[in-house]
Amino acid sequence: MGDIVEDEASFYSNAQDYWKDIPPTVDGMLGGYGSISSIDINGSKAFLQKFLGDSEGKTGSGCALDCGAGIGRITKRLLLPLFKTVDLVDVTQEFLDKAKTYLGDDGKRVGNYFCCGLQDFVPESGRYDVIWIQWVIGHLTDDHLIDFLRRSQKALRPNGLIVIKDNVSYEGVIPDEEDSSVCRDLNIVCSLVSKAGLRIVHQEQQRDFPKELYQVHTLAIR
Repeated sequence: MGDIVEDEASFYSNAQDYWKDIPPTVDGMLGGYGSISSIDINGSKAFLQKFLGDSEGKTGSGCALDCGAGIGRITKRLLLPLFKTVDLVDVTQEFLDKAKTYLGDDGKRVGNYFCCGLQDFVPESGRYDVIWIQWVIGHLTDDHLIDFLRRSQKALRPNGLIVIKDNVSYEGVIPDEEDSSVCRDLNIVCSLVSKAGLRIVHQEQQRDFPKELYQVHTLAIR
């Protein structure tokens, strides 16, 4: 990926500039595909509920972190219904400001709104049962993704889980100059997880998305 991201500083600043111009709506968060939100959330809920529970070895439901949270679409529909407390982290302050009204009364159970890029964000050690990372790893360089996964592992509670849900390319790394991101193939994503010292315990492909979109895969990682 080094050849593609020749200038790391502009890779990040261009992405920040792109998102500043995006309206703080569900449609804006989903690049004009707001209609897929329910399919996405239902798939994520079925995936996550395989791991949650009170019995031994199951993942707790105390606190979750929504990475690249935007206005809180995933927090509102997926995480707040399943967890007692949710923290949001996003690089765009306007989105986090919007989240405070978008989340409504349930927003009272948000612990923290962090305005920060994931390349710089250090989650609190031992705080989270689930760290949910959706449609944002393409905004990190390989090294920064590896480092963030390592920091995330330290932030997990016992039996905690990191979930990556993202687009995957058919082969290699495909740059998107419009939003200053990349799309990696599944083998590359898996290799970066491995380099971070983590292992994939389960993975699924999201079904029923429009055919013109990239495949989307969900990985459960510890």
